[in-house]
Amino acid sequence: MNYNYKTSGTCAREINFELDDQGKIHNLSFVGGCNGNLKAIGILVEGKDAQEISKMLEGNKCGPRSTSCADQLSKAIKEATNA
Repeated sequence: MNYNYKTSGTCAREINFELDDQGKIHNLSFVGGCNGNLKAIGILVEGKDAQEISKMLEGNKCGPRSTSCADQLSKAIKEATNA
């Protein structure tokens, strides 16, 4: 399944990814934000269990902001998996 998530409170405006039948993340990409860092997140999570990634990234903050692109990815995964 393909998922698109509109972010809030980050430089990235949108997160796009696929979840396979086993709940693994594929083809993660961000629209906007810190290009190199966000590409690296996509590489690191490719083929990994979405629930584990969500737990790992939840609550991560970017400087003084109350969220981050990683935290927004956690929220996107939760929304996609209804967890």
